[in-house]
Amino acid sequence: MSMFAQLLLRGRVEDGKQCHGYVLKAGLECHQYVKNALVQMYSSCAEMEGAMRVLNTVPGYDVFSCNSVLNGLLEHGHVREAMEIMGMMVGECMAWDSVTYVTVFGLCAQLKDLRLGLQVHSRMLKAVKIFDGLQTRNIFSWTAVMAAYFQNGYFEEALGLSALRHGDLLHARVRKSGFKYHIIVGNALINMYSKCGNIRAANEVFMDMTYRDSVTWNAMISGFSHHGLGREALNVFHDMLTAGECPNHITFVGVLSACAHMGLVQEGFYYLNQLMKQFGVEPGLEHHTCVVGLLSRSGQLDEAEKYMKTTEVKWDIIAWRTLLNACHVHRNYGLGNRVAEILLQMDPNDMGTYILLSNMYAKARRWDGVVNIRKLTRDRNIKKEPGVSWIEISNTTHIFSSDDKTHPESSQIHEKVGELLAKIKPLGYVPDIAAVLHDVEDEQKEDYRSYHSEKLAIAYGLMKTPSEAPIRVIKNLRICDDCHVAVKLISKVTNRVIIVRDTNRFHQFQDGRCSCADYW
Repeated sequence: MSMFAQLLLRGRVEDGKQCHGYVLKAGLECHQYVKNALVQMYSSCAEMEGAMRVLNTVPGYDVFSCNSVLNGLLEHGHVREAMEIMGMMVGECMAWDSVTYVTVFGLCAQLKDLRLGLQVHSRMLKAVKIFDGLQTRNIFSWTAVMAAYFQNGYFEEALGLSALRHGDLLHARVRKSGFKYHIIVGNALINMYSKCGNIRAANEVFMDMTYRDSVTWNAMISGFSHHGLGREALNVFHDMLTAGECPNHITFVGVLSACAHMGLVQEGFYYLNQLMKQFGVEPGLEHHTCVVGLLSRSGQLDEAEKYMKTTEVKWDIIAWRTLLNACHVHRNYGLGNRVAEILLQMDPNDMGTYILLSNMYAKARRWDGVVNIRKLTRDRNIKKEPGVSWIEISNTTHIFSSDDKTHPESSQIHEKVGELLAKIKPLGYVPDIAAVLHDVEDEQKEDYRSYHSEKLAIAYGLMKTPSEAPIRVIKNLRICDDCHVAVKLISKVTNRVIIVRDTNRFHQFQDGRCSCADYW
């Protein structure tokens, strides 16, 4: 089937259809390897109707043909059809391979279905037990399991599989083992480094790859975009086009996000209305949500609201919260109230909406509004998730909560925070106490904000790591305005790179600036 492989590589689907005709005339279509080659060709050339037709009309199928169709459907945004294929694979009791797991995890991510993801993870863990018992582990058994974990955030499990804790050690092992040129390994490493906050290392892997597929390009574009590096993301996109790689719906989510980070409104609409059409990519909810973010970030909140009202798409909570967050940043409280009402109708228990609304009232010094929101959450028994941050030092993870005094070195950490705040006050730092309830004395408010979990984690990192090492902290909630200002200035006075991953994005603080450009 080398002919189909060549056509696949060149994207010559019309020639492929002719070859398909010859196959039918010769009566070869019932051979499983012929069917697999046809399905792979149609799927890789974005001809999903042809792939589905072959899968459904030619007798017999195996995991390879199902994987090809499943991956193609997912790559081109056909989530419902992908679910049907997965259901068929389950119904037929078909044994899944590593490619199936990687693809199905991607499907769970697109559906935002955590329960399904956990079920798939449980199934995969059973497969991992089989993997652990293998006497011989080759490139496919090693890297495919690693990739399934990396692409879906299970970094600890993946690094545990390779008996290594840190990604850079794993990367070194990959090079020593001769797996450097395998695309699936490179893709897994790019994802791992990007999601761990080391975008520079991700780019080094990307630049070092001899062969790249659409997953490679998309991982790098999305990685740069998620780190707020819009220009770099667009440069990679243009390189992708120059290389002759066809962008898909995932590519354009990263591209439109990059435009939003840079405030490139006209360019964003060019990509949405012209380039996506040129490549046959139908805009989906994620693309339209990026456009809402694009308009919102540039301050065009009325245009963003108009876009949501006139675009025929079923908007979800993420889209409306994108607009609400913009109202918070740009202090458009009238529109913010209207959007919050819509959000609370969609999910009356969404604590994130209550928090943003309360913060908006506080910034406007509408203390009655703050009190009403807090009373409403109490009456509805909606509890705010406590803020927690964690940092890894010498292979040990240290977890901090606000005003944490449980750590063995608590007094030294609090002392370090006080020292840092004293150093940044001459640079203009004034504690932002607006969002703390008004019936608390100002001195208490300042003290409350001073010891948020991310400040404690950063202080500990500065105490325990070499002066040239970046500080990496993960936080379970959105970083507050006060901490954001403080960490920018701390990065300046300490001459350190500080990377904080909150619920919205990565923030890379360096020399008094943040990669988010103060919009998150």
